[in-house]
Amino acid sequence: MLRSQELMSAEDSALLVVDVQGKLIGHIPNHQTIIWNARRLLDGGQVLGVRAVATEQYPQGLGGTVTELAERLGEIPSKMTFSCGSCESIFEQLASANICKLLVVGIEAHVCVQQTVLDLLANGFRAYVAVDAVGSRFELDCETALRRMEAAGATLTTTESALFEWCAVAGTPEFKSISQLVRESPPGD
Repeated sequence: MLRSQELMSAEDSALLVVDVQGKLIGHIPNHQTIIWNARRLLDGGQVLGVRAVATEQYPQGLGGTVTELAERLGEIPSKMTFSCGSCESIFEQLASANICKLLVVGIEAHVCVQQTVLDLLANGFRAYVAVDAVGSRFELDCETALRRMEAAGATLTTTESALFEWCAVAGTPEFKSISQLVRESPPGD
């Protein structure tokens, strides 16, 4: 059988970490879980060869990406626009590597994440949002943003689902690493 085009693979997708910065993340409910899930996606992506990119919103004011994530990422461009679309070189590099699907995590769901996802869709990318790795200061904002992104064509998923999609096959050394990541206990917020 053919593999569904709805599924992400390590070859056709990348992880986009949006603005998980020190001065804002602490104001987001369940922020430790958001960081934990983003870190597990970065670690799993590294095992499976999934590219990872990130952005920072006005780091002079909001600080840099939290250390736990920053140490797993390369250079992180800064932006003043809410959408990551202004960091054009990221998306040009991904497109030139035949990356057509982006799994988006970060904050805030109703501002930078949402505007980025809508721009990704408008520019021909498939957008996936890990609902357990995004957040907003207020639950209503986050819930509304998730509904709006899904209605626009984004696919909602979870960290564990994405890790297993990227892995695709059991019984490999990579699967063993992914299994260890999904068995980790979540942090207490």
